[in-house]
Amino acid sequence: MASVVFKGCGTALLTPFKEDLSIDYQAYEKLLIRQVEQGIDFLVPLGTSGETPTLSREEKLELLRITKEHSAGKPLLVGCGSNSLNATLENIALVHDYADALLVVVPFYNKPTQEGLYLYYKALAEHTDKPIVMYNVPGRTGVNMKAETSLRIAREVKGVIGIKEASGDFQQVKQIIEGSEEDFLVLSGDDDMTFELIRAGADGVISVASNVLPREVGRMCGLALNGEFEEAGLLNEKLMPLFKACFVESNPIPGKEALHQLGLCTNAVRLPLSRANENTCKRIKETLAEWK
Repeated sequence: MASVVFKGCGTALLTPFKEDLSIDYQAYEKLLIRQVEQGIDFLVPLGTSGETPTLSREEKLELLRITKEHSAGKPLLVGCGSNSLNATLENIALVHDYADALLVVVPFYNKPTQEGLYLYYKALAEHTDKPIVMYNVPGRTGVNMKAETSLRIAREVKGVIGIKEASGDFQQVKQIIEGSEEDFLVLSGDDDMTFELIRAGADGVISVASNVLPREVGRMCGLALNGEFEEAGLLNEKLMPLFKACFVESNPIPGKEALHQLGLCTNAVRLPLSRANENTCKRIKETLAEWK
């Protein structure tokens, strides 16, 4: 298996739509170039932030083609999780040629047991030569993968190289950091916890807010990873209103509104999501004003 490392700040890329809800590939290309030029460390297409459940097979492939073309060699961690083994394996086959590694979310809706989660990731690793990063986000999936299960997989399943942890439970993530080998990646899935998690030993973040301010979020992560905690902490404090604002409604609704206010794309989302409400629009406007 090829060695691939994802550290620092990776952006969970949004998918811009036109007003008719077709994908605005031109806007997507510009957003990608902006990410690369502002120094983001790696790119995460086809995740939650990209509204991937609403995308067709053809749309996914075109987004991946564009991402690869404009990535400037930055690593691609591609979302491909589903809630059945066969569906996830089909997704892996679809994205295989574009992905440096695979981001696989804990299966949603099924509410698997901890043993089921272990067996699921074990089976996936046995069926692909791509490194796998697990993604624990109980607020969306309906089940929390416990630290003990994450550590068991890290210890026993070759091919699983890390985890994106978005449980919101600092002690749980800290337990994974402290209990895993040094080369096992632990990435924050919550922007507002990233600074403290890096201080505790995490390797970075898969960020929503970096869609909006890639240079600033990336700089905060870089400073923290270099042990420059005082400067990183000040920047984290300044970024915190954005981190909070990006989740006042379901992601990616606020992030898209922010990009809309920056003139980078529309704020259109596909059903069952709806556009940002009036309060969210106001909060985003006030938050962005601090960065002008």
